[in-house]
Amino acid sequence: MGPARFIGYMAAGKSRAAKAVAERLRLGVIDTDELLESELGEPIASFFEREGEVEFRRREERLVVSVLDALAGQVGGPASVVALGGGAIESEAVRRALGEHLPVWCDVDEEIAWDRASGSDRPLAANREEFSQRFADRRPLYESLARVILPSSAREAAATAAPWLAAMQGTPGIRMIWAESESGSYPAAVGEGAVGCWTTRATRSPRPLPARTFCVADDEALRHHQHLLPDTEAIIGVQGAETSKTIAEAERILGELSSEGANRDDCVLAFGGGVVGDLAGFCAATYQRGVALVQAPTTLVAQVDSAYGGKTGVDLPDAKNYVGAYHMPIAVLADPATLATLPREELAAGFAEVVKTALIAGDPLWSRVRAMRDLDPMALTDVIFDCARTKIEVVPRMRGTPGAGWCSTSDTRSGHAIEAVTGYKRYRHGEAVGLGLLAALRLFRCRWAP
Repeated sequence: MGPARFIGYMAAGKSRAAKAVAERLRLGVIDTDELLESELGEPIASFFEREGEVEFRRREERLVVSVLDALAGQVGGPASVVALGGGAIESEAVRRALGEHLPVWCDVDEEIAWDRASGSDRPLAANREEFSQRFADRRPLYESLARVILPSSAREAAATAAPWLAAMQGTPGIRMIWAESESGSYPAAVGEGAVGCWTTRATRSPRPLPARTFCVADDEALRHHQHLLPDTEAIIGVQGAETSKTIAEAERILGELSSEGANRDDCVLAFGGGVVGDLAGFCAATYQRGVALVQAPTTLVAQVDSAYGGKTGVDLPDAKNYVGAYHMPIAVLADPATLATLPREELAAGFAEVVKTALIAGDPLWSRVRAMRDLDPMALTDVIFDCARTKIEVVPRMRGTPGAGWCSTSDTRSGHAIEAVTGYKRYRHGEAVGLGLLAALRLFRCRWAP
């Protein structure tokens, strides 16, 4: 599997993103629109106007497939990043050819695409209504093909994401979305082998990386999955129960980081569920006034919810997460293989967060989740990815501090209250959220039912 192949709607920034990645990784770059114009001997706009869309698509399909097939069969020699024309993916032959590559979708907002494209010489950007219809028609195709999703600021994100794109080569089971907000940006990779991307990415990055990795890990996750961890300077074990999320436990971890000689140039990797993620994140946010944090969630609750958005903290006896800080991770790496060793009850409790997220997202995710009858961990990869994508896309739109809006919903507030009044011992977090969600839905129904 070769370097990235950029797909997306017109004016999504595919060409600029491809050039940014190629420059960062010192690779060649192929823009199929530029290549097609060279073959046609004239601008695409004039050929399109004279010969029509059908003939243009025929010529485009032939060229794009030949480029992709040639690169897929390439052994040795210089590698190239490729940017495809916006409508190329409407060809079934092109979609088949992309199966041997790493499709990266520049997911531009429709209004942004129209502002960029209207008034140009693009033949399909003359009519607003037709532009919108094409956007809607092509979007499911981009979604179905994408293994990586970049935001509207694709060029800027692509340059930073380049080492991660390189790390994903040869790992067809991993998908990635680039999270971006005012508080920071980071990759969220989901799939078997995702944690290993941390080490692979280090060998591909021309920029300085954290010097050493200090792991704060759930004892049970370590027992089953320590082989997934990258090379670490030290491993600090933690019990994954909510009762561990205390100031005293944070003080112990901070002391061990100090004893091991961790400094500002190093990184904390949180390997465990939501408790470990919150606790290790809080320690990373406060140790020497902040060190880099990587989240490697190992429970369903953490993989679909708590690892994203930068919320960290510990509990007080009377209130959950009352001491904390927002500290964005530099990566979230979720491997569903870690779910296989969870107790059935823990997996079911985590599914409450899946249901909550699916309700927020609506269709098509809600219909897929509603139809599920079996919690096979390895069959949850796409659902986990879509839940992560939902949270990543929704949180920056919430008002106030990043992450706050997501967690101010009545179901989550109720769930936190249930945990606090029961001393964090009676219910798992997902179970408490499920009860809060049920209460919220019943209240909603009572208010709005005819």
